[in-house]
Amino acid sequence: MDLRKLKKLIDLVEASGIAELEITEGEEKVRIAKSIAGAPMMMAPQPHLFHAATPAAAPAVAAAPAEEAVPEGHIVRSPMVGTFYRAPAPGAKVFSEVGQSVSAGDTLCIIEAMKLLNEIEADQGGVIKAILVENGQPVEYGEPLFVIG
Repeated sequence: MDLRKLKKLIDLVEASGIAELEITEGEEKVRIAKSIAGAPMMMAPQPHLFHAATPAAAPAVAAAPAEEAVPEGHIVRSPMVGTFYRAPAPGAKVFSEVGQSVSAGDTLCIIEAMKLLNEIEADQGGVIKAILVENGQPVEYGEPLFVIG
């Protein structure tokens, strides 16, 4: 299933009053469920499940980077739960560095989710002011990844 389509589905679940949405397209199956505020976010062992955090849980996730001096600018957030990688392979050149100019559509990183590598693109152009996540670190849905100024 397309990353943009997943993002739209997650946004729809967040904006609506529903707690859970499950969609099957051919052999692909996606389940998006809001977690209860304050409850830990967990991936289910089944490879076809995908969980999204509720907006109420997002401030707790974003609190750690807010404590540090985060530069002002546009924040690129994680569109999914997964593992953050700065390069396409171990030892390969990283996609982006602090101080690098990027255009909308440029690949900033990869997030591995359910054994799929998803390229995360810049949604606007500018200069990367900060990379807020360490290589190989797990990330949550909505977690700040980059600051573009």
